[in-house]
Amino acid sequence: MLIFVALFMDPHLQKPMYFLLRNLSFVDVLYISVALPKLMDIIITENTRVSFAACFTQMYFFTSFACTEICLLTTMSYDRYVAICFPLHYVLIMKKRKCDLMVAGCWISGFCNSLFVTIFASRLSFCRSTYIKQIFCDIKTLTKISCGDIHEFQTMILVEAFLMGLCPFLLILMSYSKILANILGLSSIHQRRKTFSTCTSHLTILLIFYGTLLCMYMIPPSEYSEELDQIFSVFYLAVTPTLNPLIYSLRNKEVKNAIHNVLFSNLFYKGISVCRGAL
Repeated sequence: MLIFVALFMDPHLQKPMYFLLRNLSFVDVLYISVALPKLMDIIITENTRVSFAACFTQMYFFTSFACTEICLLTTMSYDRYVAICFPLHYVLIMKKRKCDLMVAGCWISGFCNSLFVTIFASRLSFCRSTYIKQIFCDIKTLTKISCGDIHEFQTMILVEAFLMGLCPFLLILMSYSKILANILGLSSIHQRRKTFSTCTSHLTILLIFYGTLLCMYMIPPSEYSEELDQIFSVFYLAVTPTLNPLIYSLRNKEVKNAIHNVLFSNLFYKGISVCRGAL
């Protein structure tokens, strides 16, 4: 939230890259706020009950924000591709209207896709155990407590994993492969090292996020799949949103300066106001 506020308030950080970072920061806050508070409540109170309505609500919003994050990460990789490979045409290609439409498309596609998945899941019949062996309500775990034919639902999960997981991941790999090829052509060793370091850190966090998602939803179920799914869930539910601000924002000098200005400027003005009030 601090990164979101800093990027929003600083008039110098209104470029497309920072606009995308602002949206990523905001969706990360929403993304973890859907699942972690309930998990913390379960740990503290030891009350593991959750109603079907609450479960489906959590699943809908979690899927919405997860799909939105996937689209935003793909858009950010395209932004970096244009900035590094076509620096002179960057302003013409990444116009404000185009960025607005791409980000709006990310949010709309995320919520519409989640609505489709949730409606599909609501058609399942639940007549077995109501015990979900997962840290939040997930579409995959619903198949384990559903009775009747779940073949169509499992097929839908695989199609979703392909369209919203594998395809964006391949697009990101294509973008970064072009970026890395462009980096190797740079004459300055310092610039090459700096850009390469940034790209590898981005790729690392993307591999963690997409790798765990694809392993969870595309690998066939096995004897230890439930335990593995919980481990994978922790990675894309908590680890990735924690690393995103460190990798994408806090390594950027302009973002760090903006956060510094927001924190210390507010404290400074509050200090002045308190002093004036005392006088």
